[in-house]
Amino acid sequence: MHIVITGATRGIGQALAARYSAAGHQVTGTARAPGAQARLDVTDPESHAALAHQLDGQPVDLLVCNAGVYLDKHENLADGYPVPMWADTFATNVTGVFLTVQSLLPNLQLAGTAKIAIISSQMASQTHAPGGSYIYRASKAAALNLGRNLATDLKVLNIAVGIYHPGWVRTDMGGESAAISVEQSADGLIARFNELSNKTTGCFVTFEGCDHPF
Repeated sequence: MHIVITGATRGIGQALAARYSAAGHQVTGTARAPGAQARLDVTDPESHAALAHQLDGQPVDLLVCNAGVYLDKHENLADGYPVPMWADTFATNVTGVFLTVQSLLPNLQLAGTAKIAIISSQMASQTHAPGGSYIYRASKAAALNLGRNLATDLKVLNIAVGIYHPGWVRTDMGGESAAISVEQSADGLIARFNELSNKTTGCFVTFEGCDHPF
């Protein structure tokens, strides 16, 4: 398989890329910073166009939209959550996902039967609402909604879309006190991606394989 993973130079994305490469798959890992196999700023249409040109004519069997930011972790309701933070978060976590899918749609179609995995979060769920982190929660809820609607439109093209909660993971984003390791999350996610099909497209699932309430 040819697998494209955004945000592949650290955390979950890096672990996924390492596992797929070790299993013998062709992996194209992207990131904004130097060191990635392919440079991609998911917020920049020109960067997407450059990646699409680089991968022109190459089928993509699995696209993992993993790149994301969590900028409002320590904001407070009284005077926090500045407007630019909303714009920057949504540009990466929502628009970035859409542009990635849109720019690589020809490659996904070349695969015949393809999959898109969108890394969202349990914080996207309207039934899981303990407060705080308003920007991140809203962006991940939007990514969940985006994935659900893409699943509807892409089913006729034999492209399945799954939305995933990767767990509370010990990464730069999740922090040292998080519940699980990057390796546990990556192993669980790969199993879930393997299960994804047109019959389950539009699913919102945890890394452990449990359906997550919307």
